[in-house]
Amino acid sequence: MDDAAELIHLCAVYALKMSQGDVHHIMEHVFTPDGSYSAFGDTYGLADWPRLVEAAPKGLFLTGAPVLDLDGDTGTGEVPLLFIDQTNHRMRMGWYSDTYRRTEAGWRLVTRKMTFLRRHGGADSGMPHDPTRPAPTTTGTSAPDAAGPD
Repeated sequence: MDDAAELIHLCAVYALKMSQGDVHHIMEHVFTPDGSYSAFGDTYGLADWPRLVEAAPKGLFLTGAPVLDLDGDTGTGEVPLLFIDQTNHRMRMGWYSDTYRRTEAGWRLVTRKMTFLRRHGGADSGMPHDPTRPAPTTTGTSAPDAAGPD
C-alpha cells in the first residue's frame, strides 16, 4: 500500500503542477530522465516537453486516482483525466495510460499516453491537428502501449 500511496501522490503532483504551469517540477520530480509523453500520434521525450506544454492550452487538470498494477520496481496504471481550458472552459476528457519505475528518488513516470473520449462515442489518442504544436525531436523510452495502438 505504501507504493500505491506514493504513486497516487505522484499522479496528483503531475495534475497540480500542470495546472500551475510548472513543467520543470514535473520534469525533475515526476518523470524519469528517459521519460516520454504520447498524444496526437506523436511521442515526446523530455527534451521536447517544455515546447510541447508551451504550445498547449492552459487550464485545470482534474484527475482521479490511478488504477495500478505493480510488479516489484515497475508498474502500469491508468488515470482518468478531465482538462478544462482556462480561456474558454472547453473540456477534453479521457485517461492517461502510464508506466512507472521505482528509482532511488522514489516512483517516477516512465511513459504517459493520453487517450481522448470523443463525442461520437469512441476513444483515440488524437489526431495531429494543431499547427502550433512542435514536432518531437526525441521520443524517450519505448514501453508497452497499455492503451492499445493509436
